[in-house]
Amino acid sequence: MINKRLLIKNLLAHNDECGFYDKKRQLNLHSREGKAKFLKHICALSNSNPTNNSYIVVGVEDSDNEIVGDDFFDDSRIQNLVNAFLENPPRIQYENVPFPNLPKDKVVGLVTIKPNSKVSFFKKGIHTIVANSIFKRVGSNTIPTEDKISFSKQNVETVISIENNSRNSIGYTLDGVLDFINIRHKDMYANHKVFKELFVVCWSGNQKKVREKTYLYRVDIELINEQIKLFYSAQDEVSIAFDDTSFEITEYISLGLNDKTSYYPLEKVTITFFDNGYYKIENTMLFEPPVYNKKMLHHIYNSNKSLLEKLNKNIGLNQRELKDLENLPSTLMICFLNGFENAKQRLIDAKPFLKPYPNIYLSFKEALRVLRKMKYNK
Repeated sequence: MINKRLLIKNLLAHNDECGFYDKKRQLNLHSREGKAKFLKHICALSNSNPTNNSYIVVGVEDSDNEIVGDDFFDDSRIQNLVNAFLENPPRIQYENVPFPNLPKDKVVGLVTIKPNSKVSFFKKGIHTIVANSIFKRVGSNTIPTEDKISFSKQNVETVISIENNSRNSIGYTLDGVLDFINIRHKDMYANHKVFKELFVVCWSGNQKKVREKTYLYRVDIELINEQIKLFYSAQDEVSIAFDDTSFEITEYISLGLNDKTSYYPLEKVTITFFDNGYYKIENTMLFEPPVYNKKMLHHIYNSNKSLLEKLNKNIGLNQRELKDLENLPSTLMICFLNGFENAKQRLIDAKPFLKPYPNIYLSFKEALRVLRKMKYNK
């Protein structure tokens, strides 16, 4: 079992970007350009490493390897994006890895690209990349190619060595549990559960009872053995259930108009553990968007457009408008889910105007996360 935090450290210490690993300050999957860049690197690393894992580390400064972290990214459907654009797509995995020096809401992302014996190429174009494009790695560069792709046997040996040096130990696991419960979450409810005498899951949050059911908010859940964060949210509420072989997380989001807020189940994540040291994560989308009166939504949509125009022109907002601005991310999301096709793009374009308001910007990121989940669930 690999300790992912140790793996990232060993990748960063091994060398600069090379034929089997790349590093990024952050991923931008909200734009076609950002998606194209990500897919290009996935394609190149897969083609250049057909017999060994390759990696992308997210949340690291390119110049000096400083670990600065990035937002928690829980989109398990990132594989669907790869499948949509690449022929012979590799199997990939995105994991969120906490580091001691980072704030609670920041992690280092680890993209693992599994070996793929077939050549990957773009089956359709995106941004400036045309259909049938093939990419490969030459040193730290990702370049287009039409030639036969060769790979280095040295890469295979080096990756095996790095992964072997990143194996977990009882010491790492015990230190991780104690750090999670006694240090990082000492002022919150925290618990842990051992599965199959191999896996340790820790979780924490503030408890809240509604109609005899216990929910957690400000939730943090980690698989300690591999040092990966399974779930993190400063806003949404979750319920947790488990038995001897599985751990289940059901996430809820609050949505509403005119300050009338209701809770809707968003997604259920089930982690099943096996005796052979493997585990499986399954995601089930539960969200059914609320339906509202179109006439009322037209009024709200136009009000949001007016707010954004004022922000664009640096016109100050009154108290009522500031209150409406707090609800703008969720109301634009509701409008989009009720047939207002331009509402999602307006929300994306609002990003620079919402950044100065930390709580509203957090709601903005949550709204885009929900829309991304729904898109890849189709």
